[in-house]
Amino acid sequence: MALVPRILSTWRSPRATVAGLRGMAEPSMLALLVGTMAVYFVAQWPGLARAAQLDPSVPLNARLGGALLGTLFLMPLVVLAVAGIVGLTARAAGLALTGAGSRLALIWALAATAPAMLLAGLVRGLIGPGPGLTLVQTVAGIAFVVFWAAGLQALSRGPGARRAS
Repeated sequence: MALVPRILSTWRSPRATVAGLRGMAEPSMLALLVGTMAVYFVAQWPGLARAAQLDPSVPLNARLGGALLGTLFLMPLVVLAVAGIVGLTARAAGLALTGAGSRLALIWALAATAPAMLLAGLVRGLIGPGPGLTLVQTVAGIAFVVFWAAGLQALSRGPGARRAS
């Protein structure tokens, strides 16, 4: 199955979709993470353009440069560190979650939430702060948490999985 249909199926049944991704190769996960962060970077453009228009003291190129640094260079490191910590914590709690499973759950949750982040970027750029932006960001945040939890749950099961008692 291609990427976009899998993202759409994640919004319907996240646990089954992530379970179907079990065994994804590390280079594929890294490519998915970098691609997802590129989409997140693009999602910031409308809001950054609006901010540069409202406050010209910081030009758009400077804002884009900062967002590029943070999104494409620093966030992958943060994502991998968080996934490592969650994986170690899960194993300490007695769950059968591998490091690769922890990374996949987090990376896929970010990838599946990307459409909502694009929408949030458009709302931030076109409408600005307000109830609409708050609603879209809340939906995106809840979706991310649900997708990540479902992914961790799906990938901590399987052959040889132990249950914490």
